[in-house]
Amino acid sequence: MAAPLPIAAFLAQGGPILDVRSPAEFSQGHIPGASNLPLFNDAERAEIGTLYKQEGRQAAVLKGLALVGPRMEGLAAALTAAVPPPARSEEPNSAPPPLRIHCWRGGMRSGSVAWLAAQLDLPVVLLEGGYKAYRRWVLDLFERPWPLRLLGGRTGTGKTDLLLALRDRGVAVVDLEGRAHHRGSSFGALGLPPQPSSEHYENLLAADLAALDGVQPIWLEAESSQVGRCRIPAGLWRQMQTAPALAVQRPLEQRVAQLVAVYGQQDPAGLAEATQRIAKRLGPQRTALALEAIAAGDWAAACRPMLDYYDRCYDHDLSSHAVQAVELGDLGPAAAARLLLERGLVTIATQPGSH
Repeated sequence: MAAPLPIAAFLAQGGPILDVRSPAEFSQGHIPGASNLPLFNDAERAEIGTLYKQEGRQAAVLKGLALVGPRMEGLAAALTAAVPPPARSEEPNSAPPPLRIHCWRGGMRSGSVAWLAAQLDLPVVLLEGGYKAYRRWVLDLFERPWPLRLLGGRTGTGKTDLLLALRDRGVAVVDLEGRAHHRGSSFGALGLPPQPSSEHYENLLAADLAALDGVQPIWLEAESSQVGRCRIPAGLWRQMQTAPALAVQRPLEQRVAQLVAVYGQQDPAGLAEATQRIAKRLGPQRTALALEAIAAGDWAAACRPMLDYYDRCYDHDLSSHAVQAVELGDLGPAAAARLLLERGLVTIATQPGSH
């Protein structure tokens, strides 16, 4: 078996990634695109860890062998199934891409599964240092300088839709809200899938940034330090604090219409609960007005008292940035993206030295 690969080479290598840590470890965070093939379940991992501390390595290894032994055939079948079939353009007898296997520190778990794969004549590469090394790579990535630009705008100006429309036209974009499954306000989780952990959120953003290495500029939405429960990585957040911003502006009625389109189909009970969560910040009068409007199904009236609060927050958060404003009226995302590109306010992503 070849020597374990450092993280950059491991990620660049083709082939499926198999994370052999326990399901709970995998759920907390994993390399994007990896599949979980746990050598031990959560309870077994805890049991072996306790045994290692109390009785030493040999006792833990023997227990691990006793647990895995009856499952060897199933693990072997899973490894075989994970090998992708040759692409149509490849020769029938060409070697398949290797299985990329890792555990927490690149130790016994990944080594054991790699040994089993080798008995099946399956090509394997291991990750030097395991997932722990990958996490160091992720956090170091956010400390590198990135050519960031922020797209700002008060609530309801359609910033996310505009960013995605710009991405469709070749602008380099990292979608902070899309990766977090959250729209960034107290109401942001309504109708969206569960949020990832902050750890896995970092992994997802790192993958997005790594794919844009050398590209400039890179656009993100102006956000607070957390998108729902997901915390923006500290290194990235510090750079966002000093990045120049483009603030889109729209008439109040257009903003209200945008919010009604997004939230008007949501469960009224969920809207009321989200309103109650920010009641102290809204104040009793605005809270009462919003709740009455939600109960009456008057979504436009429900939005207005909350826009006053969120506008104040937004104006404060963006006050430290160099901001250029642009009025977009009632333009849809595609038309607005085209306008920003035509005016040169946003530019297509370029590599250094490209023309």
